[in-house]
Amino acid sequence: MDFQLQASDTQSKARAGLITTDHGTIETPIFMPVGTIGTVKGVTQEQLEQDIQAQIILGNTYHLNLRPGTKILEQAGGLHQFNNWHKPILTDSGGFQVYSLSAIRKITEEGAQFRSHIDGSKLMFTPESVMDIQRSIGADIIMAFDECTPYPCEYDYAKKSMQLTHRWLARCVKHKNESEPLYGYQQSLFPIVQGSVYNDLRKESAEFIASMECDGNAIGGLSVGEPNEKMYEMAELVCDILPKEKPRYLMGVGTPANILENIALGVDMFDCVMPTRNGRNGMLFTTQGIINIKNKKWENDFSPIDDGLTCFASNNYTKAYLRHLFSVQEILGLQLASIQNLAFYLWLVKEARAHIIAGDFREWKNGMVNRVSQRL
Repeated sequence: MDFQLQASDTQSKARAGLITTDHGTIETPIFMPVGTIGTVKGVTQEQLEQDIQAQIILGNTYHLNLRPGTKILEQAGGLHQFNNWHKPILTDSGGFQVYSLSAIRKITEEGAQFRSHIDGSKLMFTPESVMDIQRSIGADIIMAFDECTPYPCEYDYAKKSMQLTHRWLARCVKHKNESEPLYGYQQSLFPIVQGSVYNDLRKESAEFIASMECDGNAIGGLSVGEPNEKMYEMAELVCDILPKEKPRYLMGVGTPANILENIALGVDMFDCVMPTRNGRNGMLFTTQGIINIKNKKWENDFSPIDDGLTCFASNNYTKAYLRHLFSVQEILGLQLASIQNLAFYLWLVKEARAHIIAGDFREWKNGMVNRVSQRL
């Protein structure tokens, strides 16, 4: 993997760059649609590429290991072949499930023992097995195994957890270096900075992660309920430490405003389930603000869903029609809302990139944060 820094904003820490992988080039800053189980919910790969203009999508190690399983993925030739997405893919290591499935997992030095949320069977994830599973999935960017701590989190637990994450990372790096990719292209490992909302822990973790000299670096544990101000404080602290010549990925973030503010702090890559999850519940993110399409006020609004986008769903269907689809519980409504939201998120980071290159990002960002956060 190669990262080329193309432009830096003079009034903030925002950057524009290019990440080159064996499956294509990614223009940063970038938002990555989440395809946890090999699919972005309700959206075809053709729609992702042509209408939403996604450049990279995510898969999840924990979920793909359960279904369809590594045997099927290897028989298919990897996830790219299995789901017919031939641009870059990133896989989360399962570390978030260490957090989200806390009721059915046990953490030891060796790894994390889970009970499957499907049938209750026992699973053991170790740094080594997580590398092996991600080899089988075949993502271009693979994540180190970590523990994502909750918020709030006691200092002593956050410190012990961070130190465990660092020890697991050393094992991930060693095992990856001792194994080979399965499908003829390279895979890049990103370690994950942890440390909850404690400045000294985040600093220590960022310095350790930077010392590993991996292809890129990620920031975890900042989408678990902490106040936005703490998120921004930790992200800025970490970005100031992580090497400038490598991409920085803030995991699980977030709202449009969160993304814009973190771009200003030096983050290059984002992912979040919010566009599709909120879309399925009737919340639309648009170039003019946020819409609850279920509200009666849209019942006879025959204007396009969002004429600020070039996406077919945004232009070819009206707010009144989309509201009707939700009111009659038609599945097409969920699909159109998901496409609208993803297209908006990709539009937003593309606009941010253009303004970084043009040199007026900060002024544009300040106005755009207010615009995209208002309720219509």
